[in-house]
Amino acid sequence: MIPQQIRLIDETGKQLGVFSFAEARNIAQDKGLDLVVVTRKATPPVYKLGDYSKEKYKEAKKRKKLRLKEKHSLPKLIRIGFSEGEHDLNTKYKRLIKFLKEERTVSIEMKLRGREKAHFDLARQKITTFIKGINIPVKIIQPLKKTPRGFIVTMKQENQPN
Repeated sequence: MIPQQIRLIDETGKQLGVFSFAEARNIAQDKGLDLVVVTRKATPPVYKLGDYSKEKYKEAKKRKKLRLKEKHSLPKLIRIGFSEGEHDLNTKYKRLIKFLKEERTVSIEMKLRGREKAHFDLARQKITTFIKGINIPVKIIQPLKKTPRGFIVTMKQENQPN
């Protein structure tokens, strides 16, 4: 549905006034530009003179940035094995610190398999030692919790006062 009257804004952002749609289209054609909808909710609807493909590109970039931000908020998971070696744990410390510095939520999980389930006390001690070894201040979101298959803890870096 084409509106009868529209409010027109030029390419620099200056308001030109209220025009009929046909007049606005003629102005846009004279300048070699497109009529781009700013908002239809206003009375009269607001249109802007500009390059439609540029506006579409800007909108796509904005959506992509929001999608990345949304993806960035998902928690990361670090799995520790019951019989994991010192070097492997150091590598996981580095990954953990990297995720925490990116202000991401991190879950540390230790899954126990087979006969490892008989040693919940040793597993708890190992994951507690791992957590104590984190050398940056963290805020525990979900404390160490026993699950049917092992342990899990969720944390985030504490906000530093600037």
